[in-house]
Amino acid sequence: MSRAPSHADKVLQATQSSSAAARSQIAASWHRSVQKHGLNPDEHRAPERIEQTELNHRRAALDTFMMLAAPRLDALYTLVGQSGFAVLLTDKDGVVLDQRISDADTAAFENWGLCTGADWSEEREGTNGIGTCLTERRRVIIHQGDHFLSRNTAMSCIDAPIYGADGAIIGALDVSSARADQTEAFNRLISAQVAQTARAIEEANFRNTYTPARIISAGDDADGATLLAVDDSDLVVGATRAARTLFGMAGTGPLVARPAADVLGREDGPTGFERAERDAVKRALARAGGNVSQAARQLGVGRATLYRRLKRLGLDET
Repeated sequence: MSRAPSHADKVLQATQSSSAAARSQIAASWHRSVQKHGLNPDEHRAPERIEQTELNHRRAALDTFMMLAAPRLDALYTLVGQSGFAVLLTDKDGVVLDQRISDADTAAFENWGLCTGADWSEEREGTNGIGTCLTERRRVIIHQGDHFLSRNTAMSCIDAPIYGADGAIIGALDVSSARADQTEAFNRLISAQVAQTARAIEEANFRNTYTPARIISAGDDADGATLLAVDDSDLVVGATRAARTLFGMAGTGPLVARPAADVLGREDGPTGFERAERDAVKRALARAGGNVSQAARQLGVGRATLYRRLKRLGLDET
């Protein structure tokens, strides 16, 4: 009687078929893990953890970012922690900088390598939530057998990338579980919350970076917060990744300052981004039944900020 194919058999078979890699993003990641990184799915080595000195250095380099992210990690953990999930924040290299894990689950997650200082790059661990999210620069759900290494197939990992104020990727937000009864449908629900939290961290970091500037927002989309920073001379001096994509700006790095009127458009009244901002404010007010405080919370701004925005956009709060 022939034995059932193991996880390693399935992975290696998929990586030997170019057509499979083309059809499946998971197979493409498995292929990278074998061909580019030289990994073996049956490796049973312990997850790699960097030295504490190096971890401290990485944390110090992102000190403000981590401070801004912390309350949002707390809020996410409040939602998912009681269901046996861990919440992890990494840098752009896939090294875990911060975590939220219950005391009861800490030993188990550390045994799996889901802990601060662990390197979850795709180069090191093959297909996994953190590493594949950072490599492919997109939201991912790596559910159990989607992982490359056999030792990781008990996990479900749900991730979203976070972009810095300069448009470059700064890290990943991860929610992981090793519950055997974890379902793909539940993973999709968690994924929406992970994406929302990643956008909130990205927006807080952007607003902090451009504190003296006026921030124009058209809300969030699938690519993250869509924000422009405009200085006292009415020049656009900063833009999030989503805004850079929308307006055809440089993908990363400093921007060449441009008049806000040229970016937003002011030919026959508000157009483009300004109209999108107005529509976003109108939608928030409609959902809140005209309650300005509630609408401000939906938009992630203060009540006074929303009143100023209403005045600038020529809108009546009623």
